Amino acid sequence: MPQQKDIVKIAIQMPGAYPQLIQLDQKKPLSAVIKEVCDGWNLPGPDNYALQNADGVQTYITESNRLDIKNGCILRLTKAPGRCAEDLFKGIQSSDSGVRCDSLKELASTSTDVTFAQEFISRDGHLLLVKIVEDSNESNVIMTHTLTGFMELMDHGIVSWENLSSVFIKKIASFVNAKPTDASIQQVSLDILESMVLSSHSLFLQVKQEVTMERLIAHLQVTNQQIQTKAMALLMALLQTAGDSDRQDMFAFLSKKNLRQYIYKNIIHSSGAVQDEMAHYLYVLQSVTLNHLEPRMRTPLDCYSQEQRDILHGLRQAAFETESENSLSHERRRSLCAKEFKKLGFSNNSNPGQDLVRTPPGLLALDTMFYFAARYPDAYSRFVLENSSREDKHECPFARSSIQLTLILCEILRIGEPPSETGSHYHPIFFSQDRLMEELFCVCIQLLNKTWKEMRATQEDFDKVMQVVREQITRTLSSKPTSLELFKNKVNALNYSEILKLRQTERLHQEETLAPPVLELKERLKPELLELIRQQRLNRLCQGTMFRKISSRRRQDKLWYCRLSPNHKMLHYGDVEEDTENPPIESLQEKIPVADIKGLLTGKDCPHMKEHKGKQNKEVLDQAFSISYDVEEYSLNFIAPSRTDFCLWTDGLSVLLGREMSSESMRSELEILLSMEIKLRLLDLENVPIPDSAPVIPKPPSNYNFCYDFSQTEQ
Repeated sequence: MPQQKDIVKIAIQMPGAYPQLIQLDQKKPLSAVIKEVCDGWNLPGPDNYALQNADGVQTYITESNRLDIKNGCILRLTKAPGRCAEDLFKGIQSSDSGVRCDSLKELASTSTDVTFAQEFISRDGHLLLVKIVEDSNESNVIMTHTLTGFMELMDHGIVSWENLSSVFIKKIASFVNAKPTDASIQQVSLDILESMVLSSHSLFLQVKQEVTMERLIAHLQVTNQQIQTKAMALLMALLQTAGDSDRQDMFAFLSKKNLRQYIYKNIIHSSGAVQDEMAHYLYVLQSVTLNHLEPRMRTPLDCYSQEQRDILHGLRQAAFETESENSLSHERRRSLCAKEFKKLGFSNNSNPGQDLVRTPPGLLALDTMFYFAARYPDAYSRFVLENSSREDKHECPFARSSIQLTLILCEILRIGEPPSETGSHYHPIFFSQDRLMEELFCVCIQLLNKTWKEMRATQEDFDKVMQVVREQITRTLSSKPTSLELFKNKVNALNYSEILKLRQTERLHQEETLAPPVLELKERLKPELLELIRQQRLNRLCQGTMFRKISSRRRQDKLWYCRLSPNHKMLHYGDVEEDTENPPIESLQEKIPVADIKGLLTGKDCPHMKEHKGKQNKEVLDQAFSISYDVEEYSLNFIAPSRTDFCLWTDGLSVLLGREMSSESMRSELEILLSMEIKLRLLDLENVPIPDSAPVIPKPPSNYNFCYDFSQTEQ
């Protein structure tokens, strides 16, 4: 007795007969099921029949796919695939052209089924189609059906493309090259050639020899969008399969013919909407073209290469007007070079090539810097001289910034990533600019300098500036600018203050879109997390910090240390030596009772800032704070070592005074903690046991022989 789950209730149709409603036992052999159906209609020879899906894709039912049959499915009793293949094989060879045409038309539709394809190919049916193509004695209609059927058969991967004769390949190429050929024949021929190119390099070479680039471009200029799309697909296949030398030749040809601009303006822009298939090919064209930069991106600078060293010194000499170096001694020349490379912004000024050893961006960073210096010498000199002459710690390092910016552009443009099979994201600006990477760099390096000044950044803020610049570039590119000039105008309008406004707007919008229960949870969590931050601030004050004393004389600044007592009742402070680390609280002779602290002052309101009015830069003002005590007659003045220490101390002192914390660090940390806590609370942990203690860390393995040595692969 079969189990209920093995029974499927289905309907079976046959032309000219009433449908049969049966209960299909999935455990019973399919041949037995077909015999019962044939018996129901009194049909002899059940071996000549098969079941086929009546709806959707009309595939044959086999033992391998029968489990896909669900309750309520409608199947059709039809000729068995072997019998159908035999009939069509004979019909194709008929002397009657009408029979041949009907047989080939049916073959074109039936060949989509892999079961039929296996039967037809087992009879060498595909070779029969090859012969029809090679002879070329048939009408355009019959030839179209022949090529379509052949393409469908080959798509199953049963027969290798490499088994095809050169005569057949030349004949298919002739259909593509011929001008007055039927459009349907050209569409299928382009399809066949694309599959050949993608299947092997040897076929790529044959197709490249037979089909000229000029003819492909001609197909892109026709009004038939199907021809355009198929020609574009073949062009992309040729670009993807080509070796470095062939690809460079094709790029040169495409640039010479302004093909990229033509594709965007005439094919895409005029149609008003980008079809998904064409958008994918545009994405592939962009990806393959930009990926020709990958070898430079993956290659580190060779310190022994005279050519690369000359480029480095060329950058230095283009930025600084120096005396004749030939007349200098070796040591003097070396010292001068190191000084100028430092002004250029190299971290390793004695050996600047070391800055370009990291890959990516490798030599590509050197290429972009050199392109900028050669293409826009005035802008290059202005950037370097403006920053090398500054003495307020706000100089923007050209070389370091250029290396990081090149890496950012590589990541945004996905250089080095092979195109995906489903990708469709492309940048319209690519189709208006031959050297997109280099020109984008020239615009963005000047943007970086502008943003650096807007943020009043120092070397410590380097990563923060680069994050803002990355955001400026990605936001601008997402607006799909169609030219470099448009990109330049938009990205420069998106200044630092605009970025902050956009971030704030998006954060508010995100909060507004949260469900009310989530907002309520957020408000409930705030007090607990604020208390956590308060305790962290007090603990940090208990650890203490080393400060420098303000001195009006140009002497070595003295150091002093301040820390909060463990019971939070006293502030201990005193002078310390340079090499002192975390002095014990007993060694700090001075102290102030927390109860006597009356106020907390910051910035220009601090007494020591008023005393040196006009002499302190913004960095010192931003890190200055004071506490007043004993009825505001005395004050203890601080200059924090960093903005982070300033936030920690002012927050901690505010907690001691019973005030609200207000630093930007507190707001940032609260947002991070709230986000993490809400995500944890919203996790679906039903029936998931959560241990009370952390799991035991396993013992290290006895050996590490299982580690894979990637260096062998790289070599």
